[in-house]
Amino acid sequence: MINKNRKEKGCYFCQNNINEINYKDTNTLRRYLSSFGKIVPRKRSGVCAWHQRKLANAIKRARFMALLPYLVR
Repeated sequence: MINKNRKEKGCYFCQNNINEINYKDTNTLRRYLSSFGKIVPRKRSGVCAWHQRKLANAIKRARFMALLPYLVR
């Protein structure tokens, strides 16, 4: 049974025609981090699988380059 009341969220990156996710764009990457600094899952963020993989790699690179924190205190 399909829930017709639920609105489908489209992928932010697909809607804006963004193919490359830059690890230096920390403002965009922070949208996909929880308050604890964890990477938000696809169900909550509404990002497609392809972009979720690219997003996770970009967040990990930004953490390694000290642009984003590993831990939020």
